[in-house]
Amino acid sequence: MSGRRKAAASASPLGFLGAGLSYLALCLAALAALVLVVVPLLTGSQTYSVLTSSMAPKYAPGTFLVVKPVPFEELRVGDIITYQIESGSPAVITHRITAISAAQSGELEFITKGDNNDVEDELPVRELQVRGKLFYAVPFVGFVANALGNSDRGAAAQWGAVALMGYGVISLVRGSLAKRRENGSQDDSLDPSRNGDGPGEGGYGDDAESTGDDHPEYADPLEYDDPILTDCDCDTPAKHRHSMSYRTPAGV
Repeated sequence: MSGRRKAAASASPLGFLGAGLSYLALCLAALAALVLVVVPLLTGSQTYSVLTSSMAPKYAPGTFLVVKPVPFEELRVGDIITYQIESGSPAVITHRITAISAAQSGELEFITKGDNNDVEDELPVRELQVRGKLFYAVPFVGFVANALGNSDRGAAAQWGAVALMGYGVISLVRGSLAKRRENGSQDDSLDPSRNGDGPGEGGYGDDAESTGDDHPEYADPLEYDDPILTDCDCDTPAKHRHSMSYRTPAGV
């Protein structure tokens, strides 16, 4: 009975809720690691944070941008690109291409504009300035990157990936251990020798009637090899004696 009670307790609604929340947290951690760390690393993309409202409301301040390098000739009107304000400068802008023109040298140039701006950018964008095309964006995550600063962002991303993967491993191990404990409780509830449902301890159930097997002194003596007394016809005048012998069950 105690084994069945343990199995029922392990299957309580709170247990299911805790397991569900653990798996949900694990899925969210894996998704965050995939979107924020793994994909940018595998695709050679760079990550940026939106600081101004020039691309609002879709790309508001705090948006996390993943910018993938693409060939310059593949860029088209309507693409969102990240480019350096000046060639070789670390400061960048992320705006949309509104037109493509040609310089006097014949070099192609992009005319860009922020979605939330009224006028186009003052200077055209050349090929050397372009860092890449917007791959995808994640809202609000950029606030964390802004707090860390550009110099610490790479190390933070690596440590974040390690932390997320470590959390995933810990969650998997805990889930596996909990599953094994649950299976062990169920096995105990099915084992008659541990819950009093078998002949080993307490007969067959709590309400089972007592039988002769519980009291060997009332059992058939032929089933036991215990010593018994038998009369002996001895020629002794002093007193009647008894000898010890062993009786075994028939057929032995």
